[in-house]
Amino acid sequence: MAGYIKRVATKLGLPLVFKSSFDKANRTSSKSFRGPGMEEGLKILEKVKMTHGLPVVTDVHESWQCEAVGKVADIIQIPAFLCRQTDLLVAAAKTGKIINIKKGQMCAASVMENSAEKIRLAGNPNVMVCERGTMHGYNDLIFDPRNLEWLREANCPVVADITHSLQQPAGRKLEGGGVASGGLRELIPCIARTAVAAGVDGIFMEVHDDPLNAPVDGPTQWPFRHLEELLEELLAIAVCFSTPCDYAFAFTGKLADASGL
Repeated sequence: MAGYIKRVATKLGLPLVFKSSFDKANRTSSKSFRGPGMEEGLKILEKVKMTHGLPVVTDVHESWQCEAVGKVADIIQIPAFLCRQTDLLVAAAKTGKIINIKKGQMCAASVMENSAEKIRLAGNPNVMVCERGTMHGYNDLIFDPRNLEWLREANCPVVADITHSLQQPAGRKLEGGGVASGGLRELIPCIARTAVAAGVDGIFMEVHDDPLNAPVDGPTQWPFRHLEELLEELLAIAVCFSTPCDYAFAFTGKLADASGL
């Protein structure tokens, strides 16, 4: 996965950070795939770094995970549901790594100013914030482009999580009972174009070679075979608006939601 995404990104001249999660602790259903766990997952991410020469990013869900994750990850990501958890933010900040905070689905963009400030007050100026849609209930998310501007108030780079913004939380019934997240894959190009035209500093996307059988977030995985075409279009938009993206993020799904940022 990392090798393929790197070849595409290199061809297009895009800096790439590979993202994958060792544990998706906030799955909708306890029956959903979570990942291999921290020890094994970090070994895989370290192998990606050494094999492909790529920086990597992964999520943390608890404060005690930060130290170990910081020894491998170049960027530590704070999940959206945990964006206001002070102890987690401070523990992540103390690693000295770049911290990517996803805006909570339940939060206004203005909340991210406070979350970013918690990172800075802990002695780490390396922070960025990420838009991933706003939840109004009823198993859906709204992607509001105004947030991409309002997030600038946090005085740090702004990233748009294209694919997670198109989730339909708890919107898909599982065989044998329970629910999982659904999604609107067909709208990925639309949301991506909007975010790039709005001048984001990076995009974050889930990518998979077989989205229908992806272990996590299949309905919002973008097919590998269309990745280069989409990124070419986004680069053209970025050049047109004179705001080229600093990063391209793409996710794969072999761990829990393997990706490249």
